[in-house]
Amino acid sequence: MGATTGRITAVLGPTNTGKTHYAIDRMLGHRTGVIGLPLRLLAREVYDRIVALRGPSVVALVTGEERIVPDRTQYWVCTVEAMPLEIGADFVAIDEIQLCADPDRGHVFTDRLLRARGLHETLFMGAETMRPAIAGLVPGVTFLKRERFSELTYTGSKKISRMPPRSAIVGFSVENVYAIAELIRRQKGGCAVVMGALSPRTRNAQVALYQNGDVDYLVATDAIGMGLNLDIKHIAFSATAKFDGRRMRGLYPQELAQIAGRAGRHTENGTFGVTGEARPFDEEIIEAIENHQFAPVRKLMWRNHALDFGNADRLIRSLEEHTSNEWLTRARDADDVLALKSLVEMPEVRDRLTGPKRVQLLWDVCRVPDFRGASASDHAGLLARLFEFLCGRGLGGGRVPSDWIGKAVARIDRTDGDIDAISKRLAYIRTWTYIAQRKGWVDNESHWRDETRAVEDRLSDALHARLTQRFVDRRTSVLLRRLKQKETLVAEVNDKGEVTVEGEFVGRLEGFRFRQDASTSPDEAKVMAQAAVQALKPEFHLRADRFYNAPDTEMDFTEQGGLMWGTTAVGKLVKGAEALRPSVEAFVDEEAGFEVAEKVRRRLQHFIDRKVAALFEPLAAMSRDETLTGLARGFAFRLVEGLGVLPRDLVANDVKELDQESRGALRKHGVRFGQFTIFLPLLLKPAPTRLRLVLWSLWNGLDEFPESPPPGLVTIPNVAEVPKSHYTLAGYHPAGSRAIRIDMLERLADILRQKDSRAGFEATPDMLSITGMTLDQFADLMAGLGYKGEKAERAKVKTSEPVVVAPAVDPDAPQNPIPEEVSVLAPVPEEPQAEAAAPEMESFYTFTWAPKPRNPRPERGARPQGERRERPAGDRPRGERPQGDRPQGDKPRSERPQGDRRDRPQGEGKPAQGKGDRPKNDRGGKGDRGKGGDRPDSNKPRQFEARPQRAEKPIDPDNPFAALMALKGKV
Repeated sequence: MGATTGRITAVLGPTNTGKTHYAIDRMLGHRTGVIGLPLRLLAREVYDRIVALRGPSVVALVTGEERIVPDRTQYWVCTVEAMPLEIGADFVAIDEIQLCADPDRGHVFTDRLLRARGLHETLFMGAETMRPAIAGLVPGVTFLKRERFSELTYTGSKKISRMPPRSAIVGFSVENVYAIAELIRRQKGGCAVVMGALSPRTRNAQVALYQNGDVDYLVATDAIGMGLNLDIKHIAFSATAKFDGRRMRGLYPQELAQIAGRAGRHTENGTFGVTGEARPFDEEIIEAIENHQFAPVRKLMWRNHALDFGNADRLIRSLEEHTSNEWLTRARDADDVLALKSLVEMPEVRDRLTGPKRVQLLWDVCRVPDFRGASASDHAGLLARLFEFLCGRGLGGGRVPSDWIGKAVARIDRTDGDIDAISKRLAYIRTWTYIAQRKGWVDNESHWRDETRAVEDRLSDALHARLTQRFVDRRTSVLLRRLKQKETLVAEVNDKGEVTVEGEFVGRLEGFRFRQDASTSPDEAKVMAQAAVQALKPEFHLRADRFYNAPDTEMDFTEQGGLMWGTTAVGKLVKGAEALRPSVEAFVDEEAGFEVAEKVRRRLQHFIDRKVAALFEPLAAMSRDETLTGLARGFAFRLVEGLGVLPRDLVANDVKELDQESRGALRKHGVRFGQFTIFLPLLLKPAPTRLRLVLWSLWNGLDEFPESPPPGLVTIPNVAEVPKSHYTLAGYHPAGSRAIRIDMLERLADILRQKDSRAGFEATPDMLSITGMTLDQFADLMAGLGYKGEKAERAKVKTSEPVVVAPAVDPDAPQNPIPEEVSVLAPVPEEPQAEAAAPEMESFYTFTWAPKPRNPRPERGARPQGERRERPAGDRPRGERPQGDRPQGDKPRSERPQGDRRDRPQGEGKPAQGKGDRPKNDRGGKGDRGKGGDRPDSNKPRQFEARPQRAEKPIDPDNPFAALMALKGKV
């Protein structure tokens, strides 16, 4: 396109003046036209607009990586570098002409300003700062000034958390853009991301998120300053400096204005400001941006277009040629010139430069952009390999091998990985897309163009998905869009209690409390909570009705006092007026209302009242029994206070004062007077035990409740840090290193009373079976009960072998004859006797009663022979009483094991086992006698007492052993 007599117009003005729209209208008024745009993204946007107006059959799209050229093309939409200059179009337009001053690409725009012309009309669109330069370089140009449709106002600095909706935050590095986008996702629910490195497909998908209202925020690089028309109300700069490829530098005022001008579209006013660590703008810059007044451009970047391909050196000299025009200055060496200088230094490349065509081919190869951002040496190596392929072996030239490009494309064709990995593959495929677009470089050009384009589309879709997944909360975007449209949000609750608003999960309904999803951003949390609560109001009432009518089998209490409905916590137990009458606290949200809360509370109270009544029915019956009077009633009250379990040492005096009639009345209610514990066996079952621990902990105000042992265990470890009362409430008695179940301990005590604890006895299989212990473990238990165990060994008694009876011999049966050499009178030879084997040994313990004294016995002189100091049996030293694993002196006299008192002189420290004030058991007022308890052993000396014989008491008819006692004297 050379100079023509067609009209040349420069349409100048700030952003948002409709310059690009004006150029499209003018082009469509001609039969053919070409429009050059600064970005591939913008070229695709304009292409889509023209296709929508005229159809795809007459519109071409030509960029470095994309080429769509129908057979009947009339209108060409291109990047400035890809503009066809030789087709003779009626109309030519160049957008963003102020880029003539750009250090990297300015020489391309300057070349189009000087040489690209339409046959009938030429348009240059850009900033007002280009007016002097265009007037000085383009003769006969006409200027058309366009005013901004809306006002632009500076609003200062704002935090991202206070950023208004429909804002764009601008960063100048990928890392900065990603960090801001992540922050906005957490605080605002999400944002779209637009960068120049994105493919048009990814960019369009991201822009659609913003334009459709799925997100209210956009994070972008300065790419949005180049003609991207978006619905932006506010532009915020997160930085005011950028890396321009060579160095970090501050943005020029006109660059700031180009980006800020994207705020406020058409007639809607816009604002701009700073955020983050960016310093506020100076007053001069603010005034310049608001009034669109900037210093004019004085120098345009220029590079010689008349290249000399005679040889490599002449080509480089022509590229380095200077100009004498006052408006032009030679551009610095661009990437293509640097690549050329690098390649001509390679011997293998220089050897192939055999003529001007090879030199021109090398120049075309050097113009392949470094999309990968690789090092200069890596990029030069790729270009050298391409040049080698294209030179071929003959003069006719070659092609890039299909298998080589195929392997490279296959390595890139992967959609796994994170954003950075996919972005890198997308940059790599752009290189192969560019190569496939070059005419005559590859075989089957259409195949490789389609193949590379398909890979780019797949990677673009994957990158969009990763960007959306990382920087957009889809749930939030849906809610914000519906709220913006002022529509009623639809919320639902499924069978699992999951709450959804507009199909998006927002939380969970746990019982009668709504648990909002913790991943929500602060701004949307309130909105979602309000929408969810509105939908949950009817659900609260329905659920309360269902809970009120639910059976008790669906409810339970936890060992820490929680109240459960299935697997959901709906309340907790709190201290009531009495230990057996706890109160409840319901877990119900305030939004559910008082009616729902009261209904849940009443149902929970009914449940726990029935549970206590069922599990502690023996205590309730005993407290209601009006026949219990006097001491018996008082003792029953103590049992109710102890929730059915009382250590005997705490009530020893009360037990002594109970007569047989009172004990009988209490036994009717299942009370058992054990040697160590007074308890109701029914209340030792797992369920009452579990509830007893909870009720006792509530009544005593514990922060952490003791847990009941697993059911079925006879013994459990005795942990020193655990109070003894906890073991008692759990139904266990500590002794030694373990604690034994109360009822099993009483069974063991019954057996021990039949043994002679003074002379000593061994553990029987019954004892070990009751406790479920080994012999050593049993010895430790007995030590905890106050017995001394002496370990010894002895030969293990083997059971005698059965005698084998020889079968009877029939005299008439034939016998084996005696050999002649054997004399019947010869003596029978003696068989050699085997050495006696060592006997097998076994261990055993001998247990004797050996309580630990509470206080050391004072030293005293020898008592005269025959002198005896009489004292009441009740004054026996406390040091002689049996102890558990706790300090032994704390046990009352009534808890020690009893022996047969009649078989020893009165006053000795031997435990009582017969008459006297020994502790009573559950078989009557007196302790159980041994099998020989009614008559002394004939091998022992008879013992006599000075006190008169006691009068026989009448037999209690309610005593379960009354029949046996009546037969006592008759046997």
